[in-house]
Amino acid sequence: MLILDALPDDFTENPFPHYDRLLREAPVCPQPDGSVLVARHADLTAIYRDTETYISDKHAVFAPKFGPGSPLYEHHTTSLVFNDPPLHTRVRRIMTSALTPRALQRMEPGLISTIDALLDEMPDQPDLIEDFAASIPIQVIGNLLDVPTAERGPLRDWSLAILGALEPVLSRQELDRGHEAVRGFKAYLADLIARRRVAPGDPETDVLTRLIAGDADGKLSEIELIQNCIFILNAGHETTTNLIGNALALLHDHPDQKARLQLEPGQIDSAIEEVLRVNSPNQFGNRETARAVTLGGVYIPAGTNLHLCIGAANRDPEVFEAPDRFDIARRPNRHLAFAGGPHVCVGLTLARMEGRIAVASFLQRYPDYEIAARRHGGRVRFRGYASLEARLG
Repeated sequence: MLILDALPDDFTENPFPHYDRLLREAPVCPQPDGSVLVARHADLTAIYRDTETYISDKHAVFAPKFGPGSPLYEHHTTSLVFNDPPLHTRVRRIMTSALTPRALQRMEPGLISTIDALLDEMPDQPDLIEDFAASIPIQVIGNLLDVPTAERGPLRDWSLAILGALEPVLSRQELDRGHEAVRGFKAYLADLIARRRVAPGDPETDVLTRLIAGDADGKLSEIELIQNCIFILNAGHETTTNLIGNALALLHDHPDQKARLQLEPGQIDSAIEEVLRVNSPNQFGNRETARAVTLGGVYIPAGTNLHLCIGAANRDPEVFEAPDRFDIARRPNRHLAFAGGPHVCVGLTLARMEGRIAVASFLQRYPDYEIAARRHGGRVRFRGYASLEARLG
């Protein structure tokens, strides 16, 4: 049995043996607080698809966690990911219209230039997170909302503090840091939105201008607008940073797969998919039951919070042959790193593009890199490295 409020000491460093045991012994695992941990790939897939039985609204769950009316409560109950229609539908439609294949094609040259500049400026002994992986998504998402370059400095720290508040267990300090980050982010965005109302951008390329304008169903309220801008900046930041960092670490740790990718660069797309499966940047999702259900023989009442263990589902032996093996050519690869159903990650194509170009460009420039030291991020929900100290060879 795996208890999220009392995880083993080695869990954040290496959760995968615990996931293996969970899949074997208790794939539907009730928690002492009344919530339920769900680990099987088939169960997660069914939950993602059934939006009538399993809802995304988190007002009931987040009120005791953050405090009703608190900054974190307001943010996480208003943003896209923890909402159902009609708000989810309206915001997602606007965001999707800004991330069409044509729009992404327009973004690609700028992304390549950003990555090339980072590689040009790389120190001899870089931290691959600080000096590379974390710098890419903050520029990409900043460009998406047309945040002035000189104003992007605080975005990463705000993002880390707000997403960190989604961990299963929080200290008082972490909670306070999250509340303060939301306050700072709101104040900044209120000012940016006011400026953008006076001088709108091109709605073809500026998602903020699109969000301000609304659509045929009307405009977002000021709070909905601000909180979903925070969500966009957060969602594209830590997960993509982790994808790039995890990819470079996995390829270093599996030299046979790294050598194969260097010999067969056309495998880069499937390599990114395998990184997403083996070491998913987002290890857990959540849903709430709208009606009583039975999963794996376990009765679950209506109103129960479900923890969806993406990290375990992505290693389910019922779906993946030799699930602990890192294989850059694995096909098919039906991982759930981007969730599924109507709530599938709206930025999944952008994240894949960032990962593909970043990893391929890095390998081409520094084929003999070595990781000298590493420090995990210490998160349960979001999996990645706080630092990857490297020698470039």
